[in-house]
Amino acid sequence: MSQREQQPADGPASSPLVAVAIDRDKNSQGAFRWALDNVVTRGQTLTLVHVNTKPSTGSEDAANIIKEVFVPFRCFCTRKNVQCNDVILEDTDVAKAIIEFVLRSAVGKLVIGASPKGGFVRSFRSTDTSSSISKGVPDFCTVFIISKGKVSSMRNAARPPPTGALIRAQIQSQPTARPDPLDYNNRNNVMRVPNEAAFAARTLHKDNESIKSPFTRGTRATKSYGEMMMDSDISFVSSGRPSFDRGYPPRLSNMSDGLDRSFESPRKSVGGYSSSNGLSSLSYESSSSPAMDEVEAEIRRLRLELKQTMDMYSTACKEALTAKQKAMELQRWKTEEGKRLEEARLSEEAALALAEREKAKRMAAIETAEASKRIAELEAQKRISAELQAVKEAEEKIKAFDALSHTNLRYRRYTIEEIEVATENFAENRKIGEGGYGPVYRGTLDHTPVAIKVLRPDAAQGRSQFQQEVEILCCIRHPNMVLLLGACPEYGCLVYEYMANGSLEDRLFRRGNTPPIPWQHRFRIAAEIGTGLLFLHQTKPEPLVHRDLKPANILLDRNYVSKISDVGLARLVPPSVADNVTQYRMTATAGTFCYIDPEYQQTGMLGIKSDVYSLGILLLQLVTGKPPMGLTHYVERAIEKGTFEEMLDGSVPDWPVEDALSLAKLAVNCAELRRKDRPDLATGILPELNRLRNLAEENMQYSVLLGYSPLTSPMQSQVSTQDFMSAPSALQSGYESSRSRYSGSYVPGRT
Repeated sequence: MSQREQQPADGPASSPLVAVAIDRDKNSQGAFRWALDNVVTRGQTLTLVHVNTKPSTGSEDAANIIKEVFVPFRCFCTRKNVQCNDVILEDTDVAKAIIEFVLRSAVGKLVIGASPKGGFVRSFRSTDTSSSISKGVPDFCTVFIISKGKVSSMRNAARPPPTGALIRAQIQSQPTARPDPLDYNNRNNVMRVPNEAAFAARTLHKDNESIKSPFTRGTRATKSYGEMMMDSDISFVSSGRPSFDRGYPPRLSNMSDGLDRSFESPRKSVGGYSSSNGLSSLSYESSSSPAMDEVEAEIRRLRLELKQTMDMYSTACKEALTAKQKAMELQRWKTEEGKRLEEARLSEEAALALAEREKAKRMAAIETAEASKRIAELEAQKRISAELQAVKEAEEKIKAFDALSHTNLRYRRYTIEEIEVATENFAENRKIGEGGYGPVYRGTLDHTPVAIKVLRPDAAQGRSQFQQEVEILCCIRHPNMVLLLGACPEYGCLVYEYMANGSLEDRLFRRGNTPPIPWQHRFRIAAEIGTGLLFLHQTKPEPLVHRDLKPANILLDRNYVSKISDVGLARLVPPSVADNVTQYRMTATAGTFCYIDPEYQQTGMLGIKSDVYSLGILLLQLVTGKPPMGLTHYVERAIEKGTFEEMLDGSVPDWPVEDALSLAKLAVNCAELRRKDRPDLATGILPELNRLRNLAEENMQYSVLLGYSPLTSPMQSQVSTQDFMSAPSALQSGYESSRSRYSGSYVPGRT
């Protein structure tokens, strides 16, 4: 036996006593390790409590208990440098023994393992031992029930533990030592607390009470609590030793299920032993007595019965397992048969469904064949009708081309000498602009000011555009189309009427420091351009699409009457296309960037609504006086934000904002990216433009009545009201002449 080193006391007497119920199973180990990690504080002594439910024969049994139960926990306490006291309780009722120990020792914190959950164990236990202990301990004790290293249940204390408990005082005042955990036979290391409820062989009384069963309890003690404490055999030893364990964390396991009910009341001291010393050892009767023999015989009988019961249980389990396996095989066979039947049923249903589908396909094929036959008959009829229509259109085209072949009868032919004289040999000071395929000169022919467009020699498509412009302009007459006076076909010269105010683009951007165009003229110009464009779209037998409508191709005469020019890129669209789909595929796009229809530019599909897009951009420029790049987007945002008035041309101070906004919204609709979203020129655009023109004419009449021209401010006007009143007839005749020119209606068609 090794020498033990004495240790100081484990702490102040006022600290709560911590006890852990232990047994031989893993549940106790889990509760013990949890207590070390979460309950035991530095310098506090841990009390290990074990209930021995078997009859003890003396020091040999105590040594076995120490070896089997306490030594592993002592070793762990030694490694963790925790001091501990060992207590052995002897009773057949585990829960009752622990409850009585808590009461007598005033234990402040009790840690126990959860009872096992096995069905076989539950069948032999009527109640849960850990639950019984948690319910039965006094209310000054906090109970922790540990399951798998975690707190599964906890009952808090309602009051502090009493300080006058005798056993607690003995435990807290007893000096602790460092025992050798391998010293199994030293009974002085253990505090043994025998109970009145011990085995009958240990509870012989003077009245020769009869023992009927090894589990029969003795009668209740008649001694007082103090006498029982004096009769108890208590010895203490410390099991704490410094830890050298560096890397092995404690394993958490369940506690023992051997705990049952609480302590019995204190029992009487066995006769023949002195109670004068509270720390003396308690002796017991010899195991050779008749009562002990009877107990051992009963135990052997019970063990035999238990063995037989276990054998029967094992046999029953094997039979049940065999039956279960057979049942599983039958279930598997049943499942497989069910699957085969289901597969067969599904196969049959699939075959029937396939047959139905094939039948439906056959009927559909028959119907398709009949429909194809009907369609073929209709196509044959349509083909015959189309052939007749094509013959008719071919005849009309022949007539049209025959008429175009006699263009020399439709315009005057000028010689190159006349052109040179009129332009002073194409002098630079006579040059007034640059056309799409050549320069434009101002000249005089037949005592009339004219504009002469000359084809550039290096123009790739100039000759074809020249010929097309001659063919178109010589056949049409309209107040809002530039008048072709003549041509010199040999040198590619076109002679137009001279437009004194140049192009709309020059006037909008005030090139040459020209005055701004009043809003009245702008509204009228918008209606005139729409009227001229509709005239082109309604020409017979084939509509004309301008393809290059922009402010630079709108010319203004001295009275700001607008006329469409530069029809060299115009295309004759077949009437069937114009009437049905309003678009015609071209091999190559033509026009000016920012004015070309996006859909026409992307797909090459030309239609009369391609000119509507260009008209929308042109109308926005009339209102804002800004370049065309991104203009639609800016105007849309201004309308949405309510800042449209800021977009109006600032050079015009007296805009009618509501009417200008109406015109801008119409222009934005015309400039939609998709052709189908744009309004129709005849029904959706011209009515609004004519309304605005009428509004402008009424305002112009009012301005004349006030005595100033729309092109000048009232301060700049040189005509006074008195002058106006003195010559009413001249004013009235001028107004009527202007109104007849602006509001006249024209029937589209060839002339």
